[in-house]
Amino acid sequence: MNKVYSDAAAALHDMHDGASLMSGGFGLCGNAENSIREIARRGVKDLTVVSNNCGNAGRGLAMLLKNRQVKTVIASFIGGNPDLQQQMLNGEVDVQLNPQGTLAERIRAGGAGIGGFYTPTGVGTVVAEGKEERVIDGKRYLFEKALKADYAILRARVGDTFGNLRFYRTARNFSPLMAMAARITVVEVEELVPVGALDPDDIHLPGIFVQRIFQGRDYENPIEIRTTRPRD
Repeated sequence: MNKVYSDAAAALHDMHDGASLMSGGFGLCGNAENSIREIARRGVKDLTVVSNNCGNAGRGLAMLLKNRQVKTVIASFIGGNPDLQQQMLNGEVDVQLNPQGTLAERIRAGGAGIGGFYTPTGVGTVVAEGKEERVIDGKRYLFEKALKADYAILRARVGDTFGNLRFYRTARNFSPLMAMAARITVVEVEELVPVGALDPDDIHLPGIFVQRIFQGRDYENPIEIRTTRPRD
């Protein structure tokens, strides 16, 4: 089975209007830049985006917001994203906020084939509105449904042609879980190597969860908030 594609355009050839999309990484760290640019170029509409946040200051997934391609955002953080804030306030985008741990567990449950789970996080807050509540061992819990998606777009530091991956530090956040929860996982790698080049003990995600992989290029690696200190 050949999983290697020439570029993002080939790997995302069948993305369609109304698709659900999981995007790995944390903030702008670990964004699948090639895939995001290709989705913006294709102009597919009414997307449901599942990510820790939906870009920042016009970068990352915020490119899709600027193009008015996003219908729903399921995330845990929207700060630093004026495009999302404004579209949410205008009623143009449905924003579903989740506590960060709840978001990660909803994605994990989707990949594990679990319909949902009970958590005490959010009990007695607006997070609880419209959700089933149950008392377990004298403690109140909310039921949270699992999350799945049509596509996951991920970026890895290195991957082999079968899709075995190694991520780079914080860029690993959410990515393995999303790969398991998506119907089609598309991965761009900074370095594509032959099968056998990676030590099995160094693999963060086995290739069984990856359907498409390609060599990424032209990474910008933007820094969200640059902080410096004077040199001595």
